[in-house]
Formats: sequence, structure tokens, C-alpha cells
Amino acid sequence: MHVAHFPVDQRPRWTAPIAALGNFDGVHRGHQKILDRVKRQADERGGAPVVVTFDPHPPRVVRPDKAPRLLMTLDQRLEAFDKAGIHGVAVVQFTEELARWEPEVFVDTVLVDWLRVREVWVGANFLFGRDRAGTFTLLKALGDGRGFRTEKIDPVRYKDFVVSSTRVRHLLDEGRVDEAAALLGHHYMLDGVVVHGDKRGRELGYPTANLETRNELLPAYGIYATVAIVGGAQHAAVTSIGIRPTIQDNLQPTVETHLLDGSPDLYGQPMRLAFVQWLRPEEKFDSLDALTAQIALDCEAGRQVFGRVGL
Repeated sequence: MHVAHFPVDQRPRWTAPIAALGNFDGVHRGHQKILDRVKRQADERGGAPVVVTFDPHPPRVVRPDKAPRLLMTLDQRLEAFDKAGIHGVAVVQFTEELARWEPEVFVDTVLVDWLRVREVWVGANFLFGRDRAGTFTLLKALGDGRGFRTEKIDPVRYKDFVVSSTRVRHLLDEGRVDEAAALLGHHYMLDGVVVHGDKRGRELGYPTANLETRNELLPAYGIYATVAIVGGAQHAAVTSIGIRPTIQDNLQPTVETHLLDGSPDLYGQPMRLAFVQWLRPEEKFDSLDALTAQIALDCEAGRQVFGRVGL
């Protein structure tokens, strides 16, 4: 998959691009529906399925005090696009200057002159341009006048909810990682590097890998059944997110993972955590012995989860 950055890179030489346009935070089931349609259209019309997305997230620039915590890093989004079969990704650098562009300027500069799109597909609620003045109706009218087709995908529903990044964030804030996965179409994941901690878990008989992550949104404080992926190998694990109130009240939350199948030396290695199920909230215990006993119960609860769902 080829990644091109606007405005620093030259115009990508994609054949008749069929483009999905949006932020795609989380690449959830709604986003996946757009990507699938773009791939089908590209196959039928002999074009290249591509994504046009933004970095940083536009609210970070136009209203940073209200910007949401992102579900994915840019690298995770690119990985998801690649897995979805997208041939190219245009990453538009979102700046204060670009935020002031009228919708027509964005269409002419990025979609027409730089990408030369043949089709553009968006979600039902996509808005763009200065003060978010660009609607689907306007984009379609601009496309009609500039030689590209514009279509939209209706929202995807799961049970009683419209699938959205906002809804996924709400579920993660409540620790409901299994429901979040149902909307995402994949487990929620944190990526990072294993760093040294205070080795208190090892002293208690349950060594942990401390994850330093660039992901912005941590699930609610608590204990989770997770899959730890290191060097391509998957490990059943139990992960604690929180401030460790029994040992010390940290100012910053930690992400500590105990592998249920052993304790290899992971320091300095990249690790991915996939969140499978909430086990319990974070608690403060009266003693380290009580904490150790609870950790044993957590590990057994994690084994039971993986005994049911597997890796």
C-alpha cells in the first residue's frame, strides 16, 4: 500500500482513484462498509481503491479544547486500511490554514488537482471545509461540475445504536470492551513498547509487562482479559489499567500485563494488547496478601474467558 502526504509529496500516480473520504478513527463497521464499497467500485471501474484522511484529527486544530481522544494512532489506521485491501492512502496534513479553506478550495486543490479522483464516497454525516460548511449535497454538486461522482453510505446500526467513533469511546470509558469490539468489528487495541517498572508484580509472584503506549484512549480503570501480541506470537493475558491504589496512587495510569502462559523477558519489545473482556473494577486492598489473592482469582477468570472464546 502506497501512502502519500499532502502537501509535501508529489501527486500520487494512482489509476482513476475511487476514494473513501473521512477521518476513519477506529475504522469501525461503518467505515468498513465504505471501504468495501470503494473496493467493489474500483474493481468494477478499473480504478484504484484509495482513502483520503487527515492528520492531525481536524478538531485538534479547530477546537483543541473539545477534541476527542482518538481510538487509533495514524499507524494503526494505515495498518487497518492495508488489511482492508486499500491500494493507497492520501494523508492530508490538517493545519490552521487548511481549516480556513472553503469547501470548493479543498475539492479543487486536493481531490481534483492532486488526486484526480474518479469517485468519492463518504459517510452520511461527513462535513468538510471552513466552519464545516461542506455537506454531501455540496460535494456532489462540486463533483458533478468537475467530472467525478460522489456517493454516500448510510449509517450502520448495531442493535439499537448507530455505529460511531463517539459511541465506541463511550463504551470504552465504561470498560465495555466486548461491546466496543462488536461495533468496531475488531478488538480495541493498544500498541506500545514494554518498559521497566518497579518489578512489584514479580515480587508478588505475577510478573507484568508495563506498556508505554502512544494511544490516547485507555479503557476504564480495571482488570481485563487481553491478548498480548509480541513478535507475532499471541499470549492469553490479564491486564490492569489504573493507578495501583494498593501499592501507590500514581499520578499517571499504568498499563500492566501478566502473561498467563509464562513470563519471558519482553523489555524493549513492541507489544500489542487486544482487549477481550472486562473482569472487574480497580480496587484498593487492605494488604499485599489480599491483592495477591485477588490477582490469582483474576488470572483464573482470564483463563476461563479464553477457555470459552479461545485466542
